[in-house]
Amino acid sequence: MIPSLHKCGSDTAGLIRYLYGPGTHEEHIDAHLVAAYDPLTPDPGRDPQAAYERLARLLDQPVNALAENRRPDKPVWHLSIRAAPEDPILSDEDWAAIARRMVAATGIAPDGDEAACRWAAVRHADDHIHIIATLVREDGRRPRRHNEARRAQTECRSIEADYGLRRVTPGDGTAAKRPTSAERHKAERQGRDLTAREELRETVRRAVAGAASEQEFFDRLKDAGLLVRTRVLPSGDLRGYTVALPGDRNKGREPIFYSGSELAPDLSLPRIQERFTTDPATPEPANDDPREHRPAPRSAPADARRTATNAAWAALFAFDQGDEGAVAAQIAATGEVLDALAKSSALHTRQQLRDAAWAFERASRSHTRADFRHAQQLRRAARELVRSGPAFGRGEDGAGTAMVIDTLVFLAVAASRWHAQRHHAQQAEAADQAAEHLRAAYRQAAAAPLAALQERGRRIPPSLRRHQEEAVRTALPKLADTVLAEPGWDALAATLTDAAQAGHNTQVLLTEAAAHRELDTAGSISEVLVWRLRRTADLPAYAPAPKAPQASRAADQQPVAPHLTTSPAPRAPRR
Repeated sequence: MIPSLHKCGSDTAGLIRYLYGPGTHEEHIDAHLVAAYDPLTPDPGRDPQAAYERLARLLDQPVNALAENRRPDKPVWHLSIRAAPEDPILSDEDWAAIARRMVAATGIAPDGDEAACRWAAVRHADDHIHIIATLVREDGRRPRRHNEARRAQTECRSIEADYGLRRVTPGDGTAAKRPTSAERHKAERQGRDLTAREELRETVRRAVAGAASEQEFFDRLKDAGLLVRTRVLPSGDLRGYTVALPGDRNKGREPIFYSGSELAPDLSLPRIQERFTTDPATPEPANDDPREHRPAPRSAPADARRTATNAAWAALFAFDQGDEGAVAAQIAATGEVLDALAKSSALHTRQQLRDAAWAFERASRSHTRADFRHAQQLRRAARELVRSGPAFGRGEDGAGTAMVIDTLVFLAVAASRWHAQRHHAQQAEAADQAAEHLRAAYRQAAAAPLAALQERGRRIPPSLRRHQEEAVRTALPKLADTVLAEPGWDALAATLTDAAQAGHNTQVLLTEAAAHRELDTAGSISEVLVWRLRRTADLPAYAPAPKAPQASRAADQQPVAPHLTTSPAPRAPRR
């Protein structure tokens, strides 16, 4: 059950006419009172003699009894309460009882208070009611409405339990502000999927992803086509910013600007500036990093995805260290990586990644203050994703996307568990939703590279396959039967062969891959091991079978030397 507090107004009769009228968005059917401050309150929906103006005069009477200079400018209070689509249809008596509980909880009409505000509850649909009240009590004082929105939410959770309704996940006050009904209706009229507020929030979050300075952040906003205004203190320091969509205008044809804090609590300028904090212990990588000298150069998008995979994998270990601020920062920075990945993704994964980023946005905020000194590696990875440009989803780019998504699934699951342990119900649910979207994106991204690896795996000679099976059974005795029975085993066998040919001890690689992070949340253990091994051993993410000439096929069937599967040769540097 969702309560929505609307902006206070000044026209009691106008609101009543709307509630009893045909409706401007959804059809109003059989509008009538279900409850009111006085059981004898006239109901325009049931009594033809009861005009809207008469009900308005009754509600306005305490307001009009005050001297004009003491009357509130906007005395009309409006609360709507909507049941979930799957909830049973409640009776008028049930809605009447709910209305009385809500006006009591919000301070409009506390139980037993004979001098409370006047109010009326109108029902014009099966699934919701509207409560209208005037904000002057019978004794001339104003009602005590402190924290009325939170109290309304708390009462709705209690009502859900009492009536056996769908239990809405309780919030903690860190969620982004919901679009108003007027904003939603405007978006529908204009044929937009998102309201202006939601579209701006998504665009601003993408501009934040990996940004290293205020200037870079504002440049990205302008490049995205937003109108940007900044406020500057007399000292010359920035105080804040506002953004608008060029086509979103008010009745005066002026752009409608929103401040960052109106879009989301963590998008205010001071909160964004916190992300630019750098940790001296983790400087920017040098341009002459020896790991850049690889035998097979990768494209920029593929490199960015490899970097993001390594950063996401490193972030997983922060969850085990117990530093609350560090974990909160890693979760927030994971949101930046998701935003950057969605922005630079190939078409066939773009919608799922965008949905994942949209869902994880709620998981990235809590009352635990993020210490971004500990999340600069992830933030740099997000920046590299943005700067590398879009990937086309083929070859190394596509395989790199599958690799990073695979790791991000584990990050989303870890974030969900961390939030759940701290009773952050909405954040945990959001992280779970993001993980599901990521799994869908992974299936799209991994299809081609896994098919190429599986084809290679099926061509491995039987003697070498047996060596690979023995390595799996030795390194993973409890998981071996599951791994060997999965469709992904062929791809894992090809990966083990590649690792052995590169001089790695495959048993050691498998043991480390299984020990570094749990596998019980994996949909396919073999596929997870494929990407962990290819990342750890610095193998190309995309490795199709070579097309050998007809004359050399017999030679290709010769097995790789068995000692390669157990060679103690030094491993390639990790990335």
